[in-house]
Amino acid sequence: MGIASDNVTQTSLYTVKSKYAGRNLLSGILFGIGLAAFIDETVFHQLLRWHHFYDQLTTDVGLISDGFFHAFSWFATIGGLFLFADLRRRNALWFKRWWGSAMLGSGSFQLYDGIIQHKWMRIHQIRYVDNVFVYDFVWNGIAAIMIIIGIVLVFQTRKRANPLKGLSLDD
Repeated sequence: MGIASDNVTQTSLYTVKSKYAGRNLLSGILFGIGLAAFIDETVFHQLLRWHHFYDQLTTDVGLISDGFFHAFSWFATIGGLFLFADLRRRNALWFKRWWGSAMLGSGSFQLYDGIIQHKWMRIHQIRYVDNVFVYDFVWNGIAAIMIIIGIVLVFQTRKRANPLKGLSLDD
């Protein structure tokens, strides 16, 4: 009776986690985007003062744009955490999937920032120096590493045909 009961419990827990796999993904991505944007804003915009979100006009415009950027990052973070709390309440948090999607969200935001905003739109650079290539390489390289880690973790938690075959529900 104990083995059958454990199998039923594991199967129903897997079913709950599977049902909310998309919400785990969305929550992690939103949190990851918000966290990466917050770290970018805090470290590079405020502490190091290397750039503002929009550097093409005056310092005042740059500071205002930083304020909007900061608000965006908090909306994404708070939205992700509300979904996280809902998943915990429903006992549907799939932490490995959530963590993978947070890495995916952070890396995607950082790569978007490094390629689209820095190079294509040219609204700011990481740092205004003669040889920005090193900064770009490190920035985009870290983003790519986070994306790869995120993809691997999310892929490892994809839905499976047999929920009890080789699956740790604590992942």
